[in-house]
Amino acid sequence: MHILHVVGARPNFMKAAPVIAAFREHGVRQTLVHTGQHYDAFMSDIFFQQRDIPEPDFNLAVGAGSHAAQTAEIMTRFEPVVIQCCPDLVVVYGDVNSTAAAAFVCAKLLIPVAHVEAGLRSGDRTMPEEVNRLVTDQLSDLLFTPSEDGDRNLLREGVASGKIHRVGNVMIDTLIKLLPAARRVRRDDGVFLAPYALVTLHRPSNVDDPDTLRTLVHTLNAISRDVTVVFPVHPRTRKRIEDLGGWTGAGNVRLVDPVGYVEFLALQMHATVVVTDSGGIQEETTYLGVPCLTVRENTERPVTVTIGSNLLIGRDMERLVVEVGHVLAGRGKKGEIPVLWDGSASRRIAGIVIATHAERTGQVVAAVR
Repeated sequence: MHILHVVGARPNFMKAAPVIAAFREHGVRQTLVHTGQHYDAFMSDIFFQQRDIPEPDFNLAVGAGSHAAQTAEIMTRFEPVVIQCCPDLVVVYGDVNSTAAAAFVCAKLLIPVAHVEAGLRSGDRTMPEEVNRLVTDQLSDLLFTPSEDGDRNLLREGVASGKIHRVGNVMIDTLIKLLPAARRVRRDDGVFLAPYALVTLHRPSNVDDPDTLRTLVHTLNAISRDVTVVFPVHPRTRKRIEDLGGWTGAGNVRLVDPVGYVEFLALQMHATVVVTDSGGIQEETTYLGVPCLTVRENTERPVTVTIGSNLLIGRDMERLVVEVGHVLAGRGKKGEIPVLWDGSASRRIAGIVIATHAERTGQVVAAVR
């Protein structure tokens, strides 16, 4: 059996790593394709180094571009690779352009696709990721969901129940494996010694509009009067802040460069509260039991709200200040860990794929005989 994995953006690497490891345990032949959707060394190579992912067999080096240009370029460069490799199954991850582009190419070539993290929906089609999710799930043959809401979404959209497999969250597999390393992280500047709010912001709805970003800057400055704000700044966000004239204000906000996954996991573990617009961080804080305040109107991960430690704040900055105050007063939301977020999602995926392939192969052999 030959499986081809497609990764392209920062979160994909962390999702693919445990799945690749699970198939390795079964001796399955594997090929790794990096589309290069995130192309700078810090946003990609460091994850291969930290997470013991093998070097990609193919790097398509697509780089940045508009959604249409990037998706088209991925398809153009990926198609000959698939034809050359002729895999039994292509595994795609998450909801980035690489995910949808690879699924579309495989559908045209009649090569089965498995989607890891299927069924997530925000209900907001203004988000490019939502369109990628919808397209990928309709084209996939195996859909691996992290939670019950994913199953319901897929069934409502007409996906056959036999294609849907709830396996849990592969990001939690990675988190659990790297927790010991994160616990060993030490900060020379003493950031772990005092209460702090950890902030990440990168979504266009928050950072591309100057007025919205200016309001966020003002709000974070206000919060920093009560608690230190540690803000690893995504390159996209840093550029937008510079366009505003740089960070202004007298608050205790510490702007730092992005860090590797293990270091960021350590920052989350020790944080008093996390303010974010990232989907993956909503999941990680839920597992860690750290209160999370999400600066978005919706989430494709509602289980982090209904069960976990996440609260949706939207653009209500007054509420953000109030909720941070609640956390500092000891009234933050802790939540619980969702079912199957236990570190074994990847092994479940490998078992299902191998069993499905054996069944399919057996049917073919029986027909020939």
